[in-house]
Parts: sequence; structure tokens; C-alpha cells
Amino acid sequence: MSDIVELEETILARIAEADDEQAIEAVRVAALGKKGSISEKLKTLGAMSAEERQTMGPAINGLKTRVTDAIAERKQHLKAAAIEARLSRELLDVTLPVRPSPTEIGRIHPITQVIDEITAIFADMGFSIAEGPDIETDYYNFTALNFPEGHPAREMHDTFFLNAAEGEEAKVLRTHTSPVQIRTMETQKPPIRIVIPGKTYRQDSDATHSPMFHQVEGLVIDKTANIANMKWVLEEFCKAFFEVPQVKMRFRPSFFPFTEPSMEVDIQCDRSGSEVKFGEGTDWMEILGCGMVHPNVLRAGGLDPDEYQGFAWGMGIDRIAMLKYGMPDLRAFFDADVRWLNHYGFRPLDMPTLFGGLSG
Repeated sequence: MSDIVELEETILARIAEADDEQAIEAVRVAALGKKGSISEKLKTLGAMSAEERQTMGPAINGLKTRVTDAIAERKQHLKAAAIEARLSRELLDVTLPVRPSPTEIGRIHPITQVIDEITAIFADMGFSIAEGPDIETDYYNFTALNFPEGHPAREMHDTFFLNAAEGEEAKVLRTHTSPVQIRTMETQKPPIRIVIPGKTYRQDSDATHSPMFHQVEGLVIDKTANIANMKWVLEEFCKAFFEVPQVKMRFRPSFFPFTEPSMEVDIQCDRSGSEVKFGEGTDWMEILGCGMVHPNVLRAGGLDPDEYQGFAWGMGIDRIAMLKYGMPDLRAFFDADVRWLNHYGFRPLDMPTLFGGLSG
């Protein structure tokens, strides 16, 4: 019996010394596991006489019960201590102010906002959105759009040319979103009514120009499209975009290789104050170029110019964003300055709609 008492004292001492759940589990396995010290004692009962089993059986089983209870109690104690330690480490100061949600502190970039506004306006007129690759072939960027060989726009001072492997067609960073017009005509049967927002690239940089900027173009192709239709579309867009009841527009003759006739469009405004006001005043500001699609461009798109005709227009998204929201320097659009974005940015959930107001 003395060895049982001694074994119990040893095991209870180890239980008391265990300082975490892993240590107490090791004590349990050493005592009560398949080859544990108490389990080995229980195995000896089979070789004892009946008189010895009457004495040793209750003693060994009592030891097992007391050790099991001691281990369970120690586990509970260690578990409670672990929870208390974790709570002390992860203390939460409920007197601190609540952190603002991402929807409160996040901001939509003005370019994204203006693209959404443009999309909302033209979608209401029945237009769909079209997109194309930023890296274009010389054919789609120039040749198919009626740019003759040697045209100044093909020169290095305007265009970012990419090195082409021998035998491959020359590639460029697209200088306008117009290549999407050709790609759409090749794959879609008229009538076509699309707007094309996207990034474009030219070698130019100052307060009102950037090597990478954003344009939006529109294209209408059917059998009866005419300049009167184009003027109505552009007037309705400007009224909706600048959120004024009426606008006065001036169409001046110009030249673009991909349209004939071609026109530049000025919008009436008032520049007498710190902000440009549209729909009033006696000043004029150029905002876009437009014209009837050139027959050569229709042919490049796989359409018969004797059957179909259309009109197109294009404008700088960055530029009209600056005009509408009073931003003085185009370069700030790409500086990633959080202070600028907090000032000029838009709340994420203020989605532009015609019925709710484009700019919130």
C-alpha cells in the first residue's frame, strides 16, 4: 500500500506543477494512458489472489478516481487562468470613440465618378458601353481611322510606340478611344449606339495635359443618322452633365481624319467669377470634337457607306471633370494625395442617377 500512497503523492505533485493545458495533458497520459503508471498497476490485479484483489482493487481504483478528479480540477483552473490572461491582453477601452466605417471615410475618385455620370446619361438615351485594349495595332489606331501615312499624329512627339519583334505588326499605346469604333463595327451589325470611356496616351504633360488621360467617345451608325441628331445628343448630354436647364452650343468647322464634315463644339459659359458657370454668360469654351463618320472609316469597319452613315464625338473626361468640379490642375488627378481625394472625392454610396442628381 505504501507504493500506492507514494505514487499518488508523486502524481498529485506533478498535477500541481503543471502550468498549462499541454503540461496537464502530459501528466494525464503518464498516469492514466495505455502505458501509464496507474494503468500498469491495474494490470497487476489479474495475477493477484482473491484476498489481495479485495484489498488492492479498491485502493488502485480509488487512486485512479482521485487522480482523474485532480486532473479535471487542474484543467478547469488552467482554462480559467488562460481566459483571464487573454482578457487582460485584449482589453477593450469602451470609452474610445467608434471608428468610422469604410463607407464613411472612403472616397470615389472624381474620374470614376464622372465616368459613372456619363454612363448614366447615355444609358438613359439608349447607348451601351464599349471597351477595347489599351495597346493597339497601328492599323486600328491610325490606318483604319483614315490617318494617311506621314500624318503628324503618327510621329514620336505624339505617340508612344512599342518595339515590335521582326515580322510583327507595330504596336502603340492608343492615342484615342476611336479604335473601339472599328472593332465594334467589325463585330456588331447596325444600328450601333455606343459610348467608349477609357484611358489614352500621348507624350504631353502640363497643368492641363497628362501622358495618360481619359477620353469618352460616342458612335452612332444607322441608315438615317444626321448632324441634327448629333446636335440634339450633345446638347442633351451637356444639360444633364452640367446640371443646367439649358445650354447654348456653337459648332465650328474643323478637321479630323475620321470624320467629314468635322466640327469643334464650344459651350456658352460665364468665366467672370472664380468658377466657370455653364448655361449663362457671354463667354465660350471648347469642350469636344465631333462630325459625321468618314466613308473610309465605315469601309474599314466592314460597312457600306452607300447604305449606312453615322456620327461620332469625343471629349476629355479629365477636362470636363475639371470644368464641372473646379479642379485647377490635371496632374493632381494622378498624385495619389489622400488630402486631395478627401476634398474632391465622392462618397461610395452616392451613385449618380438622373432622377436623384448626378453629383449628389
